[in-house]
This record gives sequence, structure tokens and C-alpha cells, in this order.
Amino acid sequence: MSAPDSRLPELISIARESSSARRRALLRELTESFFGAAGCGEVETEAFGVILAEVARDMEAAVRAELAERFGPARHAPRGLVRMLADDPESAVATAVLRASPLLTDEDLLPVVLKHGQDHLRAVSARPQVSEAVSDVIVARGDDETLGTLLRNDCANLSRRASEAAVERAKLNPALHEVTVNRASLPPDLLNEMYFVVEIRLRQTILEQNARMDPALLESALRHGRVQVATRDGVLPEDYAETLAKIEQLQAANRLTPSVLAGLMRGKSKTAFLIALARLADVDFHTARQVVERRELDALAVVCRAADLDRALFLTCALVLVNEDGDALGKARSYAEMYAALGRDTAQRTIRFWRLRREAVAA
Repeated sequence: MSAPDSRLPELISIARESSSARRRALLRELTESFFGAAGCGEVETEAFGVILAEVARDMEAAVRAELAERFGPARHAPRGLVRMLADDPESAVATAVLRASPLLTDEDLLPVVLKHGQDHLRAVSARPQVSEAVSDVIVARGDDETLGTLLRNDCANLSRRASEAAVERAKLNPALHEVTVNRASLPPDLLNEMYFVVEIRLRQTILEQNARMDPALLESALRHGRVQVATRDGVLPEDYAETLAKIEQLQAANRLTPSVLAGLMRGKSKTAFLIALARLADVDFHTARQVVERRELDALAVVCRAADLDRALFLTCALVLVNEDGDALGKARSYAEMYAALGRDTAQRTIRFWRLRREAVAA
């Protein structure tokens, strides 16, 4: 390598060697020679890469994988060789380069993620940096395991569209819940969309993130919140319009109070209770219905705390909702303790995200 130009004819001649064993030995000799050289210029580096590629092209995958391991993280590797290895159909070869090579650009990576399989996509998803353009393709083509790899990588940049698609998929797969909730760069409004589908432990994580959120970020997230499709929530009850008019009359007369809510809860009209709860908490009807029908007592605590409904009323509501379960009083008390520990500011921040749907529908 001290005089690479003088060796090129010799190397080209040897590269045409038909013996597999000789070619393998030559490949190792060239690789060691390359890494042992000092001050190799760009022209010499690429010329060397041409020879290495020629020698490696027809070798078995194990030999190409060995080459990829050596050149994958190298900052001064021949780009042509690196691109060839990254595009190798064998994932055992391509992975080492796709994960680590600092030489690969979007121009190199996009063809790979557009045509190769999940192993290639996962390797790209784990790179120290992934652009939005590449992530868009990975979210569109990747399976859930690949999506999980991408979401775990906080150095992967996701566009708003890709983030929305990822959250919609994560809602349907519990295996993606934790990695989605813990993704540092997930837009806050999309984070709060995960609330009703994840377990209690992850709901607490969402509340904690809401509590730490900078007010400016909160306002920005609310301004750019995704417009949700209300039809996914199902049809309204048959008595909705009539009941809504009655609740609005109570509200206009300043008679829609927590005590009235408690009375409605014990009454025969479930619709009236849900509309009243939605009005007092300033959320949409479908959110209130989901909280009650699915017995989401932790979510009910957020609703009641944000509306400044006292603990006794929350406990009463909780008892009514769980009265068919064993140890209803014990369960309700545990949620009442959670209610007491929940800061009103945190609850109100969370509710503001839940209002996005109501505001979108009203618009």
C-alpha cells in the first residue's frame, strides 16, 4: 500500500484467480494490507475497493460477512465496496455495514429499505442516525418487530406522518406499547393517544411525562395535534339529542353541579350521566363513555381531578362502576389513593390532549 499504483496490475491479475481458496487468501491479504497502510488517498482507496469487491463478489456469504465486519465501522473504507456490501441480499453480510457504516447516505440506504427484507430494515433502523425519509419507508414496509427496533432508536428521526402511523399500529400490538410510550421524541398528543390502550404502569408514565412537560411544548403540541376521526368511536345513543338539550338547560342555569352528577349516576339515564360528566370535565362524549363503559377508573380519576370534583364523588362513581366485581370497596379505595396523589395540573394537562378530538369534531 505504500505504492498502491504499482501493485494494481498485480492485484487485478490475482483477482481473476479461479481458485476459491486462493481468492479467500487474497481477500484477507488485501484487507490486512489496506488497514495496515498509512495515508492512503481517496483515489487509491477506491481503486483498492474495486479490487476487493471483484474478489469478494463471487465468494460465499461467510467470506463476504467477514469482509463486512472489518469494513462496516471503518471511516475510511472504499465507498463502492461499502455500498456493495450494504446491498448484499444476504442479511448476514449487509447487517454489519448497514448498522454501523458512517459512509452510507440516504441515497445509499433508500434503495436498500425499498427492496430488501426485514433483517435489512432492522439493521438500518438501528443506525446511529436515521433520517425522516428513510424512517418513512421503514414504517411503511417494516413489520412490528422492525417498527419496535426503529422506535427504540432515539437517534431515528420520524416525520409527523410516520409517528402517527406508528402509534396507530402500536395501539393494536401490546408488544409495542412500552417502546412507544418511552420514545423520547414522540409528539405529546400522540403519546396521550396511547393512554387508553396501555396498562396502568404505562399510563402512569404518560401522566409523569405530562407533568414534566414544558408549557411552551404543551401549547405547541396542542396546536399541531392530529385531527382524529370521530366515527371510530361509534354511533351516539338514540336519546343523545334529547338528553343533551336537557343537560344544556341545566348548564345554562348554572345547575349542572357535582351533586347533580352524582344523582344522574344513580338514575336510569346512562346517557344523561355521560353527557353531564363530559360537560363538567370538558371532554367529548365518546371519551366519557369509554372511561365509564370500560371501567377505566384511573382515567376517571384524571377526569374528576381535572374538573375539580372532590374525592368523595370520585369514590362514589368508582364504587358504582365496580360494584359487580369482588372486593369493590378495596379496589375503589386504591384508586382513591391514586386520585389523591394525582396533581390537578397534571390531570388538566392530560385532559387537554383528550379534548383534541372534541375540538376537531366541533371544527
